[in-house]
This record gives sequence, C-alpha cells and structure tokens, in this order.
Amino acid sequence: MSVAFAPIEEAALQRHGAAGVAERLVKPRTAEELASLPDAWFLDRMSLRIFRAGLKHDLVDRKWPAFQEVFRGFEPTFCARLPDEAIEALLEDRRLIRNLPKLRAVRANAAALLALDGMGRWLAAWPSTDLVGLWAELARRFQQLGGNSAPTFLRMVGKDTFILTDSVVRALNGWDAFAGTPRTNGDLAVVQRIFAGWAAETGRPYCQLSQILAMSLDT
Repeated sequence: MSVAFAPIEEAALQRHGAAGVAERLVKPRTAEELASLPDAWFLDRMSLRIFRAGLKHDLVDRKWPAFQEVFRGFEPTFCARLPDEAIEALLEDRRLIRNLPKLRAVRANAAALLALDGMGRWLAAWPSTDLVGLWAELARRFQQLGGNSAPTFLRMVGKDTFILTDSVVRALNGWDAFAGTPRTNGDLAVVQRIFAGWAAETGRPYCQLSQILAMSLDT
C-alpha cells in the first residue's frame, strides 16, 4: 500500500518550520548544467568523497588544496598516467591523507572516467527512474564508491538522487513505507518505486524528498 507524502511533509514543517525546511533543501543541477561541467571537476569531487569516507569532513577539506596541487587539479589524463612510484611517493607527503588504496583509486578512477568520454553527459543522460542502477554502475566502474559513497557523490555534484542515510531509513520505517533496512537489489527497487511515487505526487526532486523525509522525524 502506497504512503502519501503530504503528511510526511507536514510533519517536517511542524518540526522545523517552513523557513527551516526551505533553508536545508538542496537544488539539483539540470541536465544541461551537469553536461557542461569538466571531467577534472568530477574527479575532484569523487576523490573528495572517497577521502572523506570514515573521516571528519573538515579535516579532509582543510587538506584538500594540497591534494589539488599534487594531482594537478585532478586533470584526468595526468592522473591516469601516474606511475606506481609517483603514487607511493605521496605517502611521504604529510600534507595529505596517506591512504594508499585511496591514493591509487584516484589513478584508477581517472582512467574509468576518461572511458566515459564526458562524465557530465553520462550522468545527465541516466534516467531518474533507475537511480539505484546508477549507484550500482558507479560502484562497478569506479573504486571506493560502494555503499552510500555513490549516492553521496551524486549529491555533491548535483545529480538528483535520494540517499539512504540512517535518518531516511528510520523515516521510511516510521511512516510504514518500508520495513527494515534496504539491502538487496529487490529492496532497493522497492525504495526506488516509493520515491518515484512521491516525486509524481509532489513534483519535487528526489534529493528534496529524502531530505524532507529525514526532517519529518529527526530534529
């Protein structure tokens, strides 16, 4: 049985007020805006997400100018051609987060990005009706983008998506929209259909639906 979004949004408004809800909502980029962005920027944001995972974001962000320096602005061709010795030498640079698998992922992900011949266009063309499929494809093509890293990266670059944070999962359960934690492909397909229904009902983008859903129960 489908759950209407109207009472969910009303609960968020009662908890946070109209202004409080509005100021938290993000706005996705249009397909045209995504397609116009350079590949180096996507590799930068992807790498930032990967290094943030499991660490305090402000710690990583303070170090990020040094990453941008050593990877030359994350220009994909440069990064894809880095030899093993150059990557391993970065372990001696105290300005960086010296995690060898993540440093190697920059090179591997640069090569994978180049194979797309325009990541912005590729993301823009992916249908919103199969966001969980996009998460899986990102995890397959790129290193260190498993779990919530793929949807979080999409949120960072402005591709419309919901994210299954703990707050969102609790709210899905709390509103009897879904029972338990979505884990299997079948579970994720069910959640995709739930959000698609809410998008059709409200006209809101997926990112705002998941934010409002979280705000409906959390402070």
